[in-house]
Amino acid sequence: MGKIKAVVSLGHDALGYTTLEQWDAVKETAKALADLIEDDYDLIITHSNGPQVSMIHKAMTELRRIYPDYTPAAMCVCTAMSQGYVGYDIQNSLKAELLKRGINKSVATILTQVTVDAYDDAFYHPTKRIGRHMTAEEAAMEERKGNFTVEDPGKGYLRVVATPEPLHIVEIEAIKTLSDSGAAVIAAGGGGIPVIEQNGSLRGASAVIEKDSIASRLAVDTGADMLIILTGIDSVKIDFEKDTERSIALMNTGEAKKYLSEGQFGEGTMKPKIEAAIAFLEKRPESKVLITSLSKARDALAGNTGTTIIK
Repeated sequence: MGKIKAVVSLGHDALGYTTLEQWDAVKETAKALADLIEDDYDLIITHSNGPQVSMIHKAMTELRRIYPDYTPAAMCVCTAMSQGYVGYDIQNSLKAELLKRGINKSVATILTQVTVDAYDDAFYHPTKRIGRHMTAEEAAMEERKGNFTVEDPGKGYLRVVATPEPLHIVEIEAIKTLSDSGAAVIAAGGGGIPVIEQNGSLRGASAVIEKDSIASRLAVDTGADMLIILTGIDSVKIDFEKDTERSIALMNTGEAKKYLSEGQFGEGTMKPKIEAAIAFLEKRPESKVLITSLSKARDALAGNTGTTIIK
């Protein structure tokens, strides 16, 4: 059997929530990824960045507050920063783990831009909460700058940004070229850097792109055989946290749509993963999706756990 091309989407558990947690977490993540490479998978890796981009945004906002001469960093710049340092940690840890196993394979991180529609409805109804809690006065200042805020009862106010749909991965040809050459590629971290095409150039957008959406798009555009979504649970469940809760080992997209219509999956947890799986399989019906935890990835690929979704 030839090599299997797989896009692997890493969740928060694979990275931790602070710089020190990430330092330790990526070493374990590298072992799971190296297992897949040993098993003849060509990997394109994408990852979440929620805690990381939020930390960067807070730091840059505080810097501006203390030193008014500094310009606050836009969300697109914060995402680029998070792509760089998360990619650096994964890249170094994975390369070290592969060398330890006698595998001499290139690992590369690509800062990845993703175009979005300036008129996407998400820009008029932002929902993604970011940054630190603010006072009412600070929130009012953000509103005067044209940003959106929402009250978090009892804690203060938070800035909210749009989550538009991804249109095109700008560096897709570079990603495919590196992957086709045999490298393990880390790309589109945190959903990618959102940009808008204006007068022949790309301009950063004040938004974030959902990680699951870009993982699906990345898998379609690279012609992946598999989309592997590594999350905090071993398998997808229905009737979650009820007496009738049960795990699903295998389902098709028709069943997945039925469960979605029944509201079986959490809005900000499993639902976007199932939607991403369906979107991928609609475009790549001969492929499949695996949803499982990082620690069980190898077991799940052997059919011992996890949830496999097919067309």
